[in-house]
Amino acid sequence: MQVVVESQDGLAQRVEMRGKAVVVDEPVEAGGTNLGPTPYELLLAALGSCTAMTIIMYARRKGWPLEGVRVELGYERVHARDCEDCETTDAYLEQFTKLVIVRGPLDEEQRARLEEISRRCPVHRTLLGQVRIDDELRLAGAPASTSA
Repeated sequence: MQVVVESQDGLAQRVEMRGKAVVVDEPVEAGGTNLGPTPYELLLAALGSCTAMTIIMYARRKGWPLEGVRVELGYERVHARDCEDCETTDAYLEQFTKLVIVRGPLDEEQRARLEEISRRCPVHRTLLGQVRIDDELRLAGAPASTSA
């Protein structure tokens, strides 16, 4: 999988993937021009759409009468001092909220199972798992660095 991000005017970024493009930007009050969603809005969109797709695929496989899925998400950065269950109290905690609403004549057992499945989407698991990012910065036109 490859995604390419290219800077535009101001803070706007053109993001290309699989022949499609989207503009990412910040609101005017944050120094952007509000041409598109923010990076965190895209992150929430990835979590919500992955959750909905995972639920839909599971319900289809089971032949359940799911008619639709709505996922409402939020994000905030809270001081860990405000978190009773946190391991540390002198840092910040990235806190996501996710409300999944399903439509259709589902029984209680099906609804409970879909709630479990909603936590198994790959993006959800990635956000909760250990993540490693290998990064490098180089000047345009310069060759890739070689490790000794």
